[in-house]
Amino acid sequence: MARVRAPRTKLARTVELSLVVDADHYEVLIQKVIREAKVSLWIATANVKELRVEAPVGTVARAKGRYVSILDTFDDLLKRGVEIRFLHAGLPSRAFRAELDKRPTLKRSLPMRQCPRVHLKLIAVDGGELYLGSANFTGAGLGAKGDGRRNFELGILTHDDVLLDVMQERFDRIWSGKECKGCRLRALCPAPIDGLATAHAPKAVAKVRARKTSK
Repeated sequence: MARVRAPRTKLARTVELSLVVDADHYEVLIQKVIREAKVSLWIATANVKELRVEAPVGTVARAKGRYVSILDTFDDLLKRGVEIRFLHAGLPSRAFRAELDKRPTLKRSLPMRQCPRVHLKLIAVDGGELYLGSANFTGAGLGAKGDGRRNFELGILTHDDVLLDVMQERFDRIWSGKECKGCRLRALCPAPIDGLATAHAPKAVAKVRARKTSK
């Protein structure tokens, strides 16, 4: 349990959370939280690099001990109807772009938006689970690397509705281009987000909230 002060609130609140340390980022976030998304997956990261993960349980690749690209996970989630939003600051690594080029259908359907001011590291799943921490979406940050190779990372995982609402609102303001007006780094944007015609409201979160309250 931890006491945190949420933005724009006057009262401290008691929030249930779990600590995510080093290898937990792979075991908890990659192997469980992200793969089990049913409605939505929102990711914010400064850096994006190719991420190799263990093949899904029950596959031939897993039986042979093979590692596959995280893009296979995204492809599977999109085919299951999961809404993905991938917000990043820097140009994805050459290896990530090369893997994406191998999947032309996924490349057309994976929603990625770039904003050079993004430095937050956030993963929100189904409007009900939230990761905040230090890890970028990279192999060293989240990948299955050995103890002597992976980064030292710390984060928290919570189901707290207030933190989820505040963080997703913040994410959506960037994603929809509401933060673009007056931005002094606009000239660095390869494609300013407020010029994209596809900006939309976070419908997935509304679905999850409705499903929770109906129980």
